[in-house]
Amino acid sequence: MRTLATTESNPTTESDPTTESDPTTGSDPTTESDPTTEPTTEPDTAAAGRASRRPSLTTDTLTILRRTAVTVWALALLYWFFRVGITFDRNTLLIYVCAGLLAASIGRRGVLSVARDWLPFGAVLVAYDLSRGAAERLGRPTEWRLQLDFDRWLFGADPAVWLQARLKEPFPPWWETGVSLIYVSYFLAPPVVAGLLWLRDRVAWRRFAAQFVAISVIGLAGFIAFPAAPPWAASQCTAQDVAGGPSDPPCINAKVGTLTTGGLLEPMSTHQGGAAPYVERIATRGWNKLGIPQAKALIDEGQAGSNQVAAVPSLHAAISALLSVFFWPRVQRRWRPLLALYAVGMGFALVYSAEHYVFDILLGWLLTGVVVAVFGRWERARSRRRPGADTKPVVATDTLTPGVPTRS
Repeated sequence: MRTLATTESNPTTESDPTTESDPTTGSDPTTESDPTTEPTTEPDTAAAGRASRRPSLTTDTLTILRRTAVTVWALALLYWFFRVGITFDRNTLLIYVCAGLLAASIGRRGVLSVARDWLPFGAVLVAYDLSRGAAERLGRPTEWRLQLDFDRWLFGADPAVWLQARLKEPFPPWWETGVSLIYVSYFLAPPVVAGLLWLRDRVAWRRFAAQFVAISVIGLAGFIAFPAAPPWAASQCTAQDVAGGPSDPPCINAKVGTLTTGGLLEPMSTHQGGAAPYVERIATRGWNKLGIPQAKALIDEGQAGSNQVAAVPSLHAAISALLSVFFWPRVQRRWRPLLALYAVGMGFALVYSAEHYVFDILLGWLLTGVVVAVFGRWERARSRRRPGADTKPVVATDTLTPGVPTRS
């Protein structure tokens, strides 16, 4: 045997533990001189070949199952959108995303990992729904004046009144579609981005999910400790209506246009011809311009059932800033102006549509800055504590290039 001759001529072979422990090499001292070793080599090789082919069959089967499940999920989603319309309810959207992740996880990750990893997102949404009326049950009065007075001190006028007096038209102009799209991205972008990160880069997903949950939890605590009314509510109520800081006075649910004097806000001294001479809640008007009035109706319905005095800090501003900051070091330089424009555009959309005061937006941006800074410092300290870790801070330099998956 050629194997035997080689072994005998090489004095290091017999002392090699890897050679002795591998029964397929024929170098075991008890088998080198056994003439029966050679005839058994071919059957063993054939058996090993059959064993190596079995995992490939299983992998092919799981791949087929995964692709089939993803296709069924996509078709079901399209059917739902066609029959019911695009949903902007975050609870329903989270179910959509998790169902898609379950389908995409077949053969890749355990199904239970979807429930475990996405439980914090669901808990945040449940907590937000439960926050409605929590401040009132704790005896916390709603703030109607502080944020309004801050904006007047900063600008010398009410920003929502000033913008709507000069820009609002009787029917939404083309650019209001951008206002509506940016506004609604707060509901759509976080779960979609988290889903893509969960599939492509678990390290980045953990970082994003932790920061998102931290910002949301702190924001919810703010809603309960400091309930505050937004500008559109202040435009419908007078000082007498909100004396004592009620969270749900009758005026807040009054028909739009019942009060045309501006309420707590300044009266609108000028306005575009045909436009309403008072501040309105107009974040969803752009959907009519796009020919999707169903979307406007769904969002309006969701707004009516949400916490009406959950304005400080603005989570719309905070989460949009998080998305911009998170992806800033991960995209190519030419895309970074769009990230900055997204955060600033969200701020404009919130003020113009009377959803938030500038006071709320600044606090939302500040919240994101603090959370990101704290997490960054914690990660650097954690990396320094690891044995052999570089003491220099880690700077994310990876870029998201279309078609190239990011590796964790």
